[in-house]
Order: sequence, then C-alpha cells, then structure tokens
Amino acid sequence: MEPSLQSPLFTRQVVQAMRSLYPEELADRAWDNVGLLQENINPTSGSVPPRVLLTNDLTLAVAEEAILKKASVIVSYHPFIFRGLKSITLNDPHQRIVLRLARHNIAVYSPHTAVDAVPGGINDWLADILAQHATLTKRTVAQPIRGGPVPAGFEGAGYGRLVELDQPREFATLAGWYADELGMSSVMVARPRRPPGTMIRTVAVCAGSGYDVLKDVDADLYVTGEMTHHNALRLTMLGKHVLTVFHSNSERGFLRDVLRGQLEGALSAEVPGVEVLVSEEDGDPFEIWTPTQGSG
Repeated sequence: MEPSLQSPLFTRQVVQAMRSLYPEELADRAWDNVGLLQENINPTSGSVPPRVLLTNDLTLAVAEEAILKKASVIVSYHPFIFRGLKSITLNDPHQRIVLRLARHNIAVYSPHTAVDAVPGGINDWLADILAQHATLTKRTVAQPIRGGPVPAGFEGAGYGRLVELDQPREFATLAGWYADELGMSSVMVARPRRPPGTMIRTVAVCAGSGYDVLKDVDADLYVTGEMTHHNALRLTMLGKHVLTVFHSNSERGFLRDVLRGQLEGALSAEVPGVEVLVSEEDGDPFEIWTPTQGSG
C-alpha cells in the first residue's frame, strides 16, 4: 500500500481504543456489522484533527455536523452500513453519507452489540438507573455470549441484564425513574388488565429492540427501547409488565454519560489535545405529539 493511502495514525488510535474498551469479539456477528466501516486516508500534508464525534445514529444531519466541527472520526453506535451496497449514488441517503464523508476524509467506526455485551456497558447502564434509586440484590446476564471464549478481562459478558430489587416497588414508580433519567416526559407501557398487578421485584433490561434477548427470561418487568404489539401482548397475558422508551432513547445517554469519558481517557495519553464530542444533531426519529401539535 502506498504511504499516502495509509489510514491516519489518529484513526488507528481511535479504533484500537474502541476495541480495547469494547472488543469486537463480543458483538453478535451472526447479524451485526461492527468495526471500521469507512476508512479515511492520511493527508499528503498536515494531519487530521484529533477530534471524534460520538453519535447513536449516523444521519445526513450528523454527517454535516461532523464536517462543520472538523471531526476526523465518527464513532456511531449503530452501523450506518448494514447490508451490502450495490451502488453508491446520491439518491439514497445512506450512500450520500458515504460520499460526503469520503470527500471530507472522515472515518466511521461502529461498536454496536459489543457495547451491549461488555460488562459495564450499555445494558449495565440501564440497570444502574434502578440502582440509583433502590438496592439491587442480584444482577445477571440475560443471554450469555455463545460461540467461543470471550477476551481475557471480559468474563461475564453477554446481552441484556436481569436484576432483582431489595423489595417490591410500584410499577409506576419504576416507570417514573426511567422517564426522569432518560429525559422523557412520556413513556409507553403495557401491563396486565386482570389482575391489575403493579408490584415489581425483578426487572429485565435490554437496550434497543430487546425482546429476542429477553424472551426466555422470567421477570416482572421488561425495559427496552421498543417491542412489537404481539410480543408485548404475550408478556401481558403472562402477567408481565413492559416499559418501552423508544429505540435509541434506551442507548443515547450512554454515549454522553459513559463512552465519551472512557474514549477520551483511553486516547489522552497518546493524543495530546484530543477531543471527543457528542452529537447535537442526533435524536430518536419518533416523538410523542398531542393532536394539536400535529395540526400545523
């Protein structure tokens, strides 16, 4: 490879730091697409800015934000390239992102389910919302890693978490804790009609769309980003409660609260002046409206 076509040192340092924090071996590669999804090149003169932009989803608006803020690497929790591309044109928004970022020499790395699985990762962060308000007497992995050994130091990795509270709490109380901590004025709930039980002792959590991870876990309450009608209906018929907070709302706060500091700390020793920014353009595509809000 020609020296001019090598990846910049800073990009390689970001990738190494992310892999050390969230090993790609922990991701569910049966369907997920993690790793360095778009590479940039070492400039012929000067160097790339030591600036990372963190985002939950890489949209056109986030790509333009990265360009404006002169980021050289985007760390996008969700992979923006998920299936094979047969063309790269301006007609498709995801393909347009590829072209815009290539023009401005910006790389993209995605950790996705590696962040879900790692101890202390996004699902432990969701469980910790409960731990801020109540004592947890037990915490276990909902779905252990399958298919081989995990990297040293990451024993106990897996998807989802099942926790037990020190004493039963009202369902509405737990729903309020999650709404407050995630900055939401409203959340979606599904609960049994008969009998209308409300006391919760065990809680299963999984970021994103978590039913497939949690479906074999026995809990009083299931907390996730989203769940289909029929899956929620099944759980309520079993006497269970469901709390959904919209897909990326169950994930985005982790970037701000945890990942930003971790990545900046991992890079600062080797990269003086490194900056890790959290996107201001990133947001869940869904909003809750009252009828009058939508009339305009």
